[in-house]
Amino acid sequence: MDSDLSPSMVNHPEHTSMVTDLSLSPKNEDKKEKKKKKKKQKKEEKEKSQELSVQATVEMVKEQTDKLAPLVGYFPSGFDPNKDPSSTITRVFRNKDKPKRLELVVTPNATSKVDFVGTNYSGEAAAGQHCSYALGVLDKETQTLKIVPIASNKIFRLEPKIRGLVGQKSEQTEPSKLKSEQMEELTNHYGTIRSRREAEKLRVLHKEHDPSSQRDLLGTINQIAVKKEDIGSSEVHGSRNTPPYNSAAATPQEAYPLEKIIFEGEWDFLLEDIYDLLQTETEVTWDAYPTFVANRIHKLHEIKDEEEKKRLSCVFSYITHLVKFKDKHSMDHFSSAKKHRLPRIILQKFSSMFEDPDSHKLSPDKHSLLISYVLVLTLHADGFRANLTDIAKDLKLDTGTLREHYEHLGCKLVRDKKTLVATLPTPLKFPSMRQKRRQ
Repeated sequence: MDSDLSPSMVNHPEHTSMVTDLSLSPKNEDKKEKKKKKKKQKKEEKEKSQELSVQATVEMVKEQTDKLAPLVGYFPSGFDPNKDPSSTITRVFRNKDKPKRLELVVTPNATSKVDFVGTNYSGEAAAGQHCSYALGVLDKETQTLKIVPIASNKIFRLEPKIRGLVGQKSEQTEPSKLKSEQMEELTNHYGTIRSRREAEKLRVLHKEHDPSSQRDLLGTINQIAVKKEDIGSSEVHGSRNTPPYNSAAATPQEAYPLEKIIFEGEWDFLLEDIYDLLQTETEVTWDAYPTFVANRIHKLHEIKDEEEKKRLSCVFSYITHLVKFKDKHSMDHFSSAKKHRLPRIILQKFSSMFEDPDSHKLSPDKHSLLISYVLVLTLHADGFRANLTDIAKDLKLDTGTLREHYEHLGCKLVRDKKTLVATLPTPLKFPSMRQKRRQ
């Protein structure tokens, strides 16, 4: 066998290097070392876990009605009460009328003006939860783990509050509002056409309750409160049962001033109706609006002056609200106004002006007064040459009755190309009671 091996084959450099690579490679040595280290680490971790593991008896402690369960809270601001536990003051308050309502107050020290306050009935605690919380206490000496339920099954979110500052509000979003926004977003993305329509109707229905859409309702109410003389002026002319007027006015616009009918604080709410619809790019149907308004929408498209367009849009909206308010008090025409929503501030005004305080119905005199308000606004809308045809359909009145109403306001009826229109000569001249009976 030895004779078969040749010297050149044994001493060949390639074969020599091959033997060296397989037996003395640094890479293989590194791999072996890493494996040894991993085994050693695993062994050490296993030994540590065995040392830490404790065989304890679990004891469940039931909540007792005569004792307050532990309260658990956390500080999202980063405050750590364990830094100086001796100076930290913790207090718990319970509502006398609603004993289940608790308030946890943590004060860093006696001189601090900041309290960390959390409740179990508002903010984050008011959100729905699908789990239960408990507190575990391990006694190493007795080898016992006690599981204790926490108070109200709620974790208190302790927000910083400045002591003595009234009207503080948490910056966190209310869970109910957050949930509604999430549902609205899901409906918009994945809902059916019908569900999206219903969601849009619901959004419009609650729009008046949204503080962002009301643009400081308190300020608006203050503006209207300042205008008490306007309300007083309307009562001065109560004997004629007409809107406020100036009998000595030189122009029709001054005879029945628009600012005495639509108060300053109401214009912003009126702009949210017809004027806002005109700003949308989608096609709008005007079937739900009175015939008088629907047949004059084209005028708004023709007006170039933006302020004039806003003014006329508001007049049309006010006419619509008056007509729908009248229909809501009518058994025969209630269905046409059932879905119409009046801004709260205008609804309250109409109720105080036209409704009987006891029966909440329209008396004959108040019904006549409401019609007078509508007719005065039609005069403003038609440049004081109001066509009787459309508004007669909306008010469900025949031409003869409507003519008497216009004449009672001091109007003069004239023919314009076979069409009867109402004009308003100035200064105003009202028909006497004797003349009215003759007619």
